[in-house]
Amino acid sequence: MQAVKITEHGDTDVIEYGEYPDPEVGRDEVLVDVKAGALNHLDVWVRRGLPTLSLEMPHVPGSDAAGVVEEVGPDVSRFEPGDRVAVTAGVSCGECEFCRDGDPTLCVNFHLLGEHVTGVHSEYAAVPEDNLIPVPDGVDWVTAGASSLVFQTAWRMLIDRADLEAGESVLVLGASGGVGHAALQIADYAGAEVYATGSTEEKLEYAREHGADHVVNYEERNFADWIREETDKRGVDVVVDYIGAGTWRDSIKSMAKNGRLVTCGGTAGGNPETDIPRIFWNQLHIIGSTMGSPGQVDDVMELVWDGTFEPAIREVLPMSETARAHEIIEGREGFGKVVVRPDSEL
Repeated sequence: MQAVKITEHGDTDVIEYGEYPDPEVGRDEVLVDVKAGALNHLDVWVRRGLPTLSLEMPHVPGSDAAGVVEEVGPDVSRFEPGDRVAVTAGVSCGECEFCRDGDPTLCVNFHLLGEHVTGVHSEYAAVPEDNLIPVPDGVDWVTAGASSLVFQTAWRMLIDRADLEAGESVLVLGASGGVGHAALQIADYAGAEVYATGSTEEKLEYAREHGADHVVNYEERNFADWIREETDKRGVDVVVDYIGAGTWRDSIKSMAKNGRLVTCGGTAGGNPETDIPRIFWNQLHIIGSTMGSPGQVDDVMELVWDGTFEPAIREVLPMSETARAHEIIEGREGFGKVVVRPDSEL
């Protein structure tokens, strides 16, 4: 089969698209004929290399995909050939104390398809049954392949971890990014007053159309000063910050007393300077979050399938142009998701 491969860590020139061994289907696995898959910033980090990441090369990346079931292992009970499915990337052991307590995202061995193990940006992918969700008829492959990771991540951040309530205020940084544009829609759906940042008028207009009540161009105005002005120095109840080093201190400055900052990553750096006096004096909460639990995935994806939430698509490219997809993400071109499809599908 044909697959996206990275042969070593480095710049985009380490990305190839070519022959790769056909996957072997395990007893609890499903062979998926992949129709579309989206990139996440995670794919850029994996390509560049992470301090704790040790991969067998060549490595197939990709944590988002959707397609048709081609074959099932003997222990699979939920799917059969011909079913339409989408991938959910989080993998847990099912045996440790945290899994037994009902939240597999806290598993001590939690890992992600495409990051720690073989991903799904290939013509075919063997995926554990537990990592697949049904896709209803009528949902197009680009939507199905672009939604799972960012919407489940944003849903868990806001609805579960930050415990967002109607009438509260939320600041979404990078509202045009993958997680950002999902968080924007979820915050609006939850009944919050939504503040959003972006770097161009086009991105700000998108934010307005998808739930933002107030927007600011962070290239032209310090967003923390803007929040203090907009809220009469109160600050917001919740800040969504997955950017990290470049925004962290201003995110903390933007929070109201007893506010919550929820984060799922640090695309601009994972070790920011912080503001301990403001944290303890204002009794702030700093909350980490990852993927959604199975129930959370089901809840949010139902709202994607019925059109309540809609992934923005920057561009759809053949998998042979995955290097260009990385450039779009790194260059912060446009807004929403970049989707790749097997060349045989185009």
